[in-house]
Amino acid sequence: MSYLDAEKPASEAADGPVALRIEPREKDLGEFTVRRVLPAARQRMVGPFIFFDHMGPASFPPGKGIQVRPHPHIGIATITYLFEGEIMHRDSLGFEQPIRAGAVNLMTAGKGIVHSERAGSDLDEHSSLHGIQSWMALPDEYEETEPAFKHHAADELPELEIEGVTVRVIIGEAYDARSPVRSYADMLYLECVMPAGKSIRLPASYEELAVYVVSGSVSIGGEDYPHGVMAVARPGAAMALRANDESRVMVIGGDNPGERHIWWNLVSSSRERIEKAKDDWREGRFAMVPGDDEFIPLPDK
Repeated sequence: MSYLDAEKPASEAADGPVALRIEPREKDLGEFTVRRVLPAARQRMVGPFIFFDHMGPASFPPGKGIQVRPHPHIGIATITYLFEGEIMHRDSLGFEQPIRAGAVNLMTAGKGIVHSERAGSDLDEHSSLHGIQSWMALPDEYEETEPAFKHHAADELPELEIEGVTVRVIIGEAYDARSPVRSYADMLYLECVMPAGKSIRLPASYEELAVYVVSGSVSIGGEDYPHGVMAVARPGAAMALRANDESRVMVIGGDNPGERHIWWNLVSSSRERIEKAKDDWREGRFAMVPGDDEFIPLPDK
């Protein structure tokens, strides 16, 4: 998804195992709402996660749906993960891949890629869309790697039950299960579906860790965190969640790659590299998406 102008998410210090509470800002895109969680003013990243958007839930009449025109990325890998609906991914490498609930699209931008995200095969029907899109800043040694794309079907991801909580390992390793999705550094990405009253202790072996409550409400260290709130763990703290209601939470974390600059859809450790990418997009030097001739112009800012 293209980076959108929005107010920075609000954040405040917390107590106990949680260091920071982040409340996203909503951006109305006309057809649906996006909640921007990262980057926040007081928490630019969690591990390598430099961008975290909660899309929907949204309902579309026939003929309407997501329509994100081709746009460029550098320096990141993107993960699209849906709870409901379908998105058609197309990119400058020639990949054309629908993604549906529970599957993963991993797109590695590296030195540069262009992609679009359009409504899927349900465009002519009443349809729904609900999911998370995130960007991972690539470590220094991979910032200029060759672009790549990989789709993982839903049944490829490990799914296990931990004390009554259903856990899907999207990236990384947890509870003796490892995801097949490539990670460029030590990192973690989980989906936890928690019946009311159930608890789970999160892995404590990651440098940085945070929980985002997609739906329901959870208690952490005696404090309640409702849907739409991210709780960033205090470094070194053990974090345990208890579901106050039936809840869905996403767990993110891992090694922080260091300072990154972000401008529009371009991420890099170097401001000069971002300026070059801006020039390349303005002058049409990026490879384009076969079969999708539209594009998002470089913002005038």
